Amino acid sequence: MSDEPTVIHIAHSPDSDDAFMFYALTQGLLDTEGLEIRHVLSDIESLNRAAFEGTYELTALSIHAYAHLADKYVLMSSGASFGDGYGPVVVAQEPLSREELAGMTVAIPGELTSAHLALRLWQPEVQAIVVPFDQIMDRVAAGEVTAGAVIHEGQLTFADEGLHAVEDLGVWWKGETGGPLPLGGNGIRRDLDPALRRRLGRLLRQSIDYALDHRQEAMGFATRYARGLEDDPVRSDRFVGMYVNEWTRDYGAAGRRAVQEFLDRGFEVGMLPERVEAEFDE
Repeated sequence: MSDEPTVIHIAHSPDSDDAFMFYALTQGLLDTEGLEIRHVLSDIESLNRAAFEGTYELTALSIHAYAHLADKYVLMSSGASFGDGYGPVVVAQEPLSREELAGMTVAIPGELTSAHLALRLWQPEVQAIVVPFDQIMDRVAAGEVTAGAVIHEGQLTFADEGLHAVEDLGVWWKGETGGPLPLGGNGIRRDLDPALRRRLGRLLRQSIDYALDHRQEAMGFATRYARGLEDDPVRSDRFVGMYVNEWTRDYGAAGRRAVQEFLDRGFEVGMLPERVEAEFDE
């Protein structure tokens, strides 16, 4: 009799792109090969922190956080979120330059988020403070912080709140490196049986393929999680398309290079405790 666990916890953020990606797998549309899938929703920084305890067998992770968790998790070859010429947006009440933000207070959605690492690579001298991601624009608008690094749907809605883009970090990164900005991935626990890891890898890829091949159906589910875009199907579809696409099916060589470049630069500026070689589960 196999000792493999039959219960698998799949954890991701409550946002529309993750909901779209995991739709088929978490809503019973795939043959889960005897596994009982338990669906967990939590903000990305909470997931990053839970991963230090190995809480979930399969979990969304910030690529930044993965660098601190490579002893516990391997990156799955599917499920990445890249900003290909777009990404987290640094917003403020008024136009500012990168130089003007030196020493200023900037809200970030979590210490271990990729938005924080990208912000530090762009302007190392900001004073970053952690604010729940869905409160960042309000804090900026209220003048409680000079600027904020906005993630999720806020990347498309910040102008609706009267805020200005100081920098789109994905645009900056593309200009710096020519590649996409690695933001999130899915980690699978190293201690799982290799055969189980392969099964989960197949299921994740099938779920992504299903959503991309049945876009309207999957969007009907994902829109429930489209904060601020629930009544805007055009922008909601655009947002999902930004982060669930061919990069998500597979990192590919260019995506893997981008991840390594991001981690290497993080180490070089002192944001990571050691140099990490990104490892992918095949």
